[in-house]
Amino acid sequence: MTTESPAEKSAVNGIRTAFGVGGVIALVVGILILVWPGHTASVLTAILAIYAIVVGVVYGGLGIFARTMKGWSRVGHIVLGLLFIVGGVIALMNLNATTAWLAVFLGIFIGIAWIIEGIVALTTLPSARSKGWAIFFAILSIIAGIIVLFSPLWGIIVLWWLLGISLVVLGIIQIVRAFTFKPADL
Repeated sequence: MTTESPAEKSAVNGIRTAFGVGGVIALVVGILILVWPGHTASVLTAILAIYAIVVGVVYGGLGIFARTMKGWSRVGHIVLGLLFIVGGVIALMNLNATTAWLAVFLGIFIGIAWIIEGIVALTTLPSARSKGWAIFFAILSIIAGIIVLFSPLWGIIVLWWLLGISLVVLGIIQIVRAFTFKPADL
């Protein structure tokens, strides 16, 4: 029988709490994505727009009030702050259009990234331990990238659903870990 010191108990409780809170957040967001995919995407877009406005205020404030900044650095911070604020306000005013644009943009970005990832995997063939798996991964990545590029909105919708399912599963696993975590797991 092992006895835990108060510091160990506190650390374990902190880890359990982190697992539990993280698991609940993942589970709730996953369920929201699966139940209301469009609304959840709009809320995420609104959060990003509000974030842009806050970042814009911070940059503008730095440009105006920072004592160590001079000349073009001050102007650059103010201009960047105004761009962030304007972008955030426009995004909030056109939330549905911004959400759709962001989805298409992400779909195109992911498609291009997968194609590049496949090409890079092919360039590593000479040093790959398992050439068969490297070729399989490269071909799969390039094909998936091309499919997503031809239909970026459809591709991002499928990825959005996969994200929701993953968050539900991972959230449940984290919640279980919160209740079953033991110091020996460290």
